[in-house]
Amino acid sequence: MKSPIADDPRKKELAQKRHFSLRINLFFFVTFVLFSILIVRLAMLQFVETKIHKAAENRNGTQTIQIAPIRGNIYDSSKSPLAYTIPMQSLFFRIDPSAQKLDELIAIADRLKVDVFDKYAKPNSKSPTPEEIILAMDIGYDYHKAEIKKPSYYWVPRRIKADLSSEEIAYLLEHRDEFKWLDVTEESIRTYELDDDGNTTIATHLVGYTNSFTSPTAKEIYKDSPMVQEYLSSENVGFDGIERMYQDELRGRNGRKTYPVDAVNKIIGRADVTAPVKGNNLYLSIHKDIQKATERMLEEHIRYLRSPSHANDLYLSVGMQAASGFAVAMEVDTGRVVTMANYPDYDANAWTGGMSASVYKEIESFIPNGSIRTAKAKYPDEKENAKHPSSIVFMGSTIKPMSVLIGLKENFFSGNGYVYNDTGSFSFGKGGNSTITNSGKAAYGAMDAAGAIEHSSNTFMSEKVGIPFWAKYGRENPEVTAKWAEYMAKFGMGVKTGSGLPGELAGSNDFIKNAVKDSYQSAMVYASWGQNEKTTTLQLAQYTATLASRGKRMKPLFVDEIRDYQGQLVRKIEPEVLDDFSAEFAKEHWNTIIHGMKSGAEGIEELPFNVARKTGTSTQSVSGGSVENAVFIAFAPVENPKLAVAVVVPEGGFGRYGASPIAAKIFQAYDAANDGVLTKLGGGKRPW
Repeated sequence: MKSPIADDPRKKELAQKRHFSLRINLFFFVTFVLFSILIVRLAMLQFVETKIHKAAENRNGTQTIQIAPIRGNIYDSSKSPLAYTIPMQSLFFRIDPSAQKLDELIAIADRLKVDVFDKYAKPNSKSPTPEEIILAMDIGYDYHKAEIKKPSYYWVPRRIKADLSSEEIAYLLEHRDEFKWLDVTEESIRTYELDDDGNTTIATHLVGYTNSFTSPTAKEIYKDSPMVQEYLSSENVGFDGIERMYQDELRGRNGRKTYPVDAVNKIIGRADVTAPVKGNNLYLSIHKDIQKATERMLEEHIRYLRSPSHANDLYLSVGMQAASGFAVAMEVDTGRVVTMANYPDYDANAWTGGMSASVYKEIESFIPNGSIRTAKAKYPDEKENAKHPSSIVFMGSTIKPMSVLIGLKENFFSGNGYVYNDTGSFSFGKGGNSTITNSGKAAYGAMDAAGAIEHSSNTFMSEKVGIPFWAKYGRENPEVTAKWAEYMAKFGMGVKTGSGLPGELAGSNDFIKNAVKDSYQSAMVYASWGQNEKTTTLQLAQYTATLASRGKRMKPLFVDEIRDYQGQLVRKIEPEVLDDFSAEFAKEHWNTIIHGMKSGAEGIEELPFNVARKTGTSTQSVSGGSVENAVFIAFAPVENPKLAVAVVVPEGGFGRYGASPIAAKIFQAYDAANDGVLTKLGGGKRPW
């Protein structure tokens, strides 16, 4: 049966209108309700919750973390790397104050030590104790006082341990659910090129090392640096050598990460990153092959001197106690230092991640650069240590070319035709109660000023330089000291070399000390043949180069050029003349002293070019007696000086045997590394 509405069109239309009207009314009603809710909500926000949200807005903000730049590399003159930065994996801890409990964190610290670091750390690496781990976490807990303090900040991850081994990383990743809030993150690590022996690094003492900026030593070193505000607690800075001297060039500039954080400084968004700028690269004057040859020869020759087979040898037995050695070679015309070597040496990579106490104890006496300041070999205790000299020794007979030059300038004698009769001894003082002799009490007979240098006559220096100088400049008066020091300073003695190396000493002068003990006359006599002036090996090298150049004292240079990380030249280091007094001494006077620099020297005569040289044996008082230090200076070729060399071997005995062979190897290595330049400049071996 059909619906009546379906049969009646008018009724059908009327029904449709009712339905449409109902839907329209429903739509408007819903819209009204929604708008009413919206208006009420807006009113609540405007009048009720405004202060709450305003306070929340004010509590949100940003925190900026500075990113340490990647340190620039250090290369030798042949562009071989000596120090460079490589990636390493470090363990970091993130603070989450809303979820972390103290007992849980202490348990994690204990487990890290026992289950991870003690079992899987790299050999000789320093692993933190549980107390140190808690301290590094910076959660505000003091193990010893059992006190809880508020952490210094929340948003920066704390480094727990650097330079993780692959085994440590594997264990941490395998148990990541158990080690909450810990992350393994890649950082950069300073690495130093190993020598051929694999146990020491190349030019360790010159290149220096880096260590944590958080240490009190670093704070003191850089307290006046204009860049100190940029330094981060997580970074390492230069502590010695080139690393420290060129810290600002090597470091680069910080990058930044800016995080949005909430009221409790918890990160609530992605960081805005500004990348750091990598530090500049340094290209040193040191040549890797020459440096390695010098380091090898120092070690081999000192072991040779210590050989029991020398016990009955008249000359070599004197050097059997030698345990350390130092050598510096410097170009005469430029001041470029091509090698600076110390023995004993060590592996500078031991500083990475923090040096262990046991390793430090073994090497602490020779960590300093003995070529510019005090260092010693390792001795068992303080009592034994006092029986041995440091790296700073008396000049000994190496001063004699300068003494003769001063005597010539002061007209105490002449260079041509003057004859001195060396009887082997000389007496002075009241009634002649003080007597000095030549080495071995040798009497050389008739000789001129050049012969006095060649034979290393103590009597000539005392009678013809020491006594006349004392008489001319005040006798028993400090003026004698001042005038002698003035001459010494011209040649770089008693003053710093100007190298700029941190920690460099100016040597020392025992003149006043000896004058007070005996007399100014006695002090001057001993000063004339090198028993008053203590010197560093770098000072000796600069002095030798000054003799070779006939009066131009050059600044020792260690860096040839600085380039940015893209290889663009930043700065070229040019030679610098510190003093030029060549005109103060007559040409014939220079000729006289250089002609006299022909001392017998092992290994030197075999070289294919002429070498001017002077051996020295400096006597030094130590606890329980005195020792003989081997000292040697030389430059070559005589005809056109290019390279000056100085070698010091404390307790090495006679310079001829204890130091000269080392210098000969340095000349050979330099000639080989520079296409035979010394042989070419010298024109071959011939009389001179």
